[in-house]
Amino acid sequence: MNKYVNLMTKNQGKILAANSAFSKYGIEVRSLDFDIPEIQAYTSIEIARYAVEKAWEKFHEPVIREDHSFFIDELGMPGPYMAYVEKQIDLEHLIKILKTLDSREGHWNVGTAFMDKNGKVHEFTFDVPIVFELKPRGKEINSCIQIVRFANETRVLTEYPEEERLHVWNVNYEKIAKLMSEQE
Repeated sequence: MNKYVNLMTKNQGKILAANSAFSKYGIEVRSLDFDIPEIQAYTSIEIARYAVEKAWEKFHEPVIREDHSFFIDELGMPGPYMAYVEKQIDLEHLIKILKTLDSREGHWNVGTAFMDKNGKVHEFTFDVPIVFELKPRGKEINSCIQIVRFANETRVLTEYPEEERLHVWNVNYEKIAKLMSEQE
């Protein structure tokens, strides 16, 4: 029997991170092209759970949805609203805001919902501590990742390849892959 899981994303970075975890367990990752409106919620896990529930209603197959929330700790925001905020506040203005703060610390909250083959939702979350730099570095993309570095790193995210960051982003995928292998 071919083991697989559907991943609700078109984001190549998420697919790469998922494959790095699931391949160890002989589980194929299939990108599920199923667009539903992303709900507005206070947490990433709420957004992810809603999406897998809707996908389950249609496909009745194992499915994962991961959502990332981005926080400037001192402000307690923008959280799950980061995509909206990034469209409204360009990098130059974000840096101006950061210069007014006492702390340049932040974090990503990663919420992952997995609907297993029996229709049960499993939820996983973790935080990734980050620090904001005040000058953009790396590849120019006019995005906050030009000023974001992991708390234990010296480089911002645009200064090194995605493959070097997989261990950071695949934490929940590893847990799901292990869970799936135990359910067999």
